[in-house]
Amino acid sequence: VQNVPGRVLCKLPCSGEKEVDLAVQSAKAAFKIWSQMSGMERCRVMLEAARIIREQREEIATMETINNGKSIFEARVDIDISWQCLEYYAGLAGSLAGEHIQLPGGSFGYTRREPLGVCVGIGAWNYPFQIACWKSGPALACGNAMVFKPSPFTPISVVRLAEIFTEAGVPKGLFNVVQGGAATGQLLCQHPDVAKISFTGSVPTGMKIMEMAAKGIKPVTLELGGKSPLIIFSDADLENAVKGALMANFLTQGEVCCNGTRVFVERKILDTFTKEVVKRTQKIKIGDPLLEDTRMGALINRPHLNRVQGFIKQAKEQGAEVLCGGDLYVPDDPKLKNGYYMRPCVLGNCKDDMTCVKEEIFGPVMAILPFDTEEEVLERANATKFGLAGGVFTRDIQKAHRVVAALKAGMCFINNYNVSPVELPFGGYKSSGFGRENGRAAIEYYSQLKTVCVEMGDVESVF
Repeated sequence: VQNVPGRVLCKLPCSGEKEVDLAVQSAKAAFKIWSQMSGMERCRVMLEAARIIREQREEIATMETINNGKSIFEARVDIDISWQCLEYYAGLAGSLAGEHIQLPGGSFGYTRREPLGVCVGIGAWNYPFQIACWKSGPALACGNAMVFKPSPFTPISVVRLAEIFTEAGVPKGLFNVVQGGAATGQLLCQHPDVAKISFTGSVPTGMKIMEMAAKGIKPVTLELGGKSPLIIFSDADLENAVKGALMANFLTQGEVCCNGTRVFVERKILDTFTKEVVKRTQKIKIGDPLLEDTRMGALINRPHLNRVQGFIKQAKEQGAEVLCGGDLYVPDDPKLKNGYYMRPCVLGNCKDDMTCVKEEIFGPVMAILPFDTEEEVLERANATKFGLAGGVFTRDIQKAHRVVAALKAGMCFINNYNVSPVELPFGGYKSSGFGRENGRAAIEYYSQLKTVCVEMGDVESVF
């Protein structure tokens, strides 16, 4: 398969009102069947879907690389996380239960955990297949149906997921895909037969989705942007901290919402750390993402590449120093010459009030900021509207736990970064959203509790 940047892969019509309604009605019909199946029956179907993904890992990873531009090395990890997610929720499907509560006089109550109905998933372009699994896994395990809209920049791999669910044996229409941009998303959010919306993307779009959902009293899960702090103390294992900083900034060309792009470094190791980070950053292999040794592929599209370049230009104007990278990269391979490539960038001499430190760039740009005390760095780390993630590198385990306890962020890392096992909940504080993906926590956001009160004696009446 040739991965030629700028080449049209396929043309997909946007789903309008008629197509959205057909998808929702089809999902609604499938929901009636799926919701009546036992948890164990749903478990078996989901395990089969996981098995197919695992078996077709290479094919799906290649599709994802062409879809998004990330390296095949990373795409394989995404696909592994995807089948693991479906396996995890398949395992939970059979154990979903309410509780029995004894009341006076032999009376009792019980709760039932019931599905919501037709849920909508709206995905982002950085992890197209993985996000679709993160949303559909808990939704289907709880007995729901899902209509999923991928980003118009990465429409392909989610269609393969829909085919896999069908092959695995879900009722026809249980997981439907519609294509399109904001207009299609709006039709989904406003559809009267949609019970819940789960969105991954930008803060401004998240606000609009929440507003639309409010008019129909629909619950939402929002996984939005971030400008996360990564705090490196002088007692950290330097080698480990440098690797952590690279992981926190340059995965998927830096297009990751939870990236630790504000790297706070204790002043006494600032020079040593910075030199090592710059040295390692300059060695990152950029180019054809389908080659095994490539570690950074192309950014998603030309407008986004221009936007990231604009942030770097503004950073220089505001006094930041480009320590390495930041310029466009033209690979030697002539077929890649029109690709959306840039060299990963490290910015020094950064201040907290600079745009590059305050705003989410969503590209391979790391800002390094010195600090002197724990109290000071925590105040600065939390001085942001975002709260998706945060990390700390230190050998002092008490300090590590003290710092993450003080960070106002939903996903925190100690001596690692950007590790997202499906067993652990993922989501943000503040403007980074609410609700959780993954872990047992996600079950709460794809089900509802019904309470039943049973009287075993005569009704006590005040009349």
